[in-house]
This record gives sequence, structure tokens and C-alpha cells, in this order.
Amino acid sequence: MELQRRGPAGEEIPVVVDEGRAFDLRPLTGDIDGAFLAGDGIAGARSALAAGELTELDVSGLRHGAPVARPGAVVCIGQNYAAHAAESGSPPPPEPIIFFKHPNTVIGAYDEVHLPPGSAKTDWEVELAVIIGRQARYLASPADALSYIAGYAVSNDVSERTYQSEVSGGQWSKGKCCETFNPLGPSLIPADQVDPTNLRLQSWVNDEPRQDSTTGDMIFSVAQLIYELSQFLVLDPGDVINTGTPQGVALSGRFPFLGVGDEMRLVIEGLGEQRQQIIAAPGVPAAAGAANIAR
Repeated sequence: MELQRRGPAGEEIPVVVDEGRAFDLRPLTGDIDGAFLAGDGIAGARSALAAGELTELDVSGLRHGAPVARPGAVVCIGQNYAAHAAESGSPPPPEPIIFFKHPNTVIGAYDEVHLPPGSAKTDWEVELAVIIGRQARYLASPADALSYIAGYAVSNDVSERTYQSEVSGGQWSKGKCCETFNPLGPSLIPADQVDPTNLRLQSWVNDEPRQDSTTGDMIFSVAQLIYELSQFLVLDPGDVINTGTPQGVALSGRFPFLGVGDEMRLVIEGLGEQRQQIIAAPGVPAAAGAANIAR
């Protein structure tokens, strides 16, 4: 079973997909959001599906929206794969590195990604996304953490490295918050269907291999991350946690950065595949953009 939101941006329909067939969730909820997840919506959807209470829908021509609506926060973990930390020229961090993306960066799995004006260092990052299902604050131990997770999804933590490092002011979020910089989905896979400890993650650019690793290379496990985050901030239902990316990004110097016309493809074992094409940010004067800020 997987949860999706299908339809034009702002008009998505909540659906549950089972064995390739999509069923309308609107009798149970107006959307797949924090309130739905906090109210045992996944269990309710599973029960209604098993009881034959949901109407089948043909969604074959409908856009994939992000599988969770309006996340209150997108919390990200930096350098959480040992090999990626090494390719970035850094030792493994002794504590999780936390930064944030603006929630409005979240888009659908097949939506276009806008290249900021003047950008020469936009990068891809396949990541395991965790979607929180109930409020987590000051958890007692990592052993408690997994029960606070509603599900998992594929995430692309698109990053502009000039903004991230050269005009950052000492913090990474400038390079992470450009519009469209967090494709998510296509599906939310319920947590009880996923073992997050050894999932294969892969990415390609223009069908050329880039990343190929597993979550077994994580420095801090999913359970440890949720526990650690809960000590410093309150995680609410619907929040998205990007848990870090493995080696194989352009920042390594082994591959070119992204340009207009490039296509990214990302896959995580058991969670699905997403694709995005890079286009120029529409309606923006060529002279605009952080890469062109005079210093």
C-alpha cells in the first residue's frame, strides 16, 4: 500500500494505491497532511481499503504531487554518509549537522526544477525522506523513535553550491531554499512496510550513473536522527526529514553541475522513482539571482 496525491498543483486528490490500483481517499480525508497522519489516517486507509469501502479511480493521466501536503518544516541532515563526507573533504561529523529548507521548496516527483539565474553549481542529492506521524519531543531513547514515523519517500535535496558555500554567511540554507529545490515522492510508503537500515539509493543525470549506495553507510541512523532532533526541536506530524545523501554528487569534482535541459532520475529501493528536468527559472530577468549579487 502507498499513499499519493494526484492532480494539478493545489488541486491534488488524496489516493491510496494497492497492487497498481488507485482508490479515492476523499471519503476519509480532504488531503494527506499532518492532521490525517496524526489521526491514524494510514491505519484508517488500510482498513477502508481492506473492507472495499473506497472507490477506484483512474489516475493514469494525473500529475504526481508531493505525497504530503504543506509540511510545516523540512529539516535536513548534512554529511550523514561516510563516503559523502569524505568526498566533501570533511571528516565524519561527531554530531548530526542540521539545516533547513523552506517548506515551499517541496514539489512533485516529476515536476520541473528551476535553475536559478546565473547558477553554475546546482547539484542533485538523492535522500531518504522521513515523514513524521505524531509529535516527537524529548524522546527518551532512539529505541522509541521509529514509532513516530508515518512513512518514507524519495527526496531530492537540490543544492546550489555557490549559494551554499561562497555567499552563505556561514550557514547552508541559502543554497537549499531556491524554489522547486525539493522534489518529493512519488509516494509515501507506510513505515511498517519499510526497513530503513539497508535501502539502496541511486541517481542518474541524463541516464548516466551518479550515486549508488545504501542507507547502511549512514553515520547516524534514522532512529538516532529522530531521537537527536527531538532533543532540540519539536517534530510535528507532516514534517519532512531529509536524512542525507551518499557519495556521487557534482560537488565531488567528478561530475559536471546541472544545466538547463539536464534530467535527474532518482530511485530508492521499495519507495519508487522520480525524474525532473532542469529548466531556467521562468519570468526572472537574466541579471537577477544570488550568483550575480555584487560584493
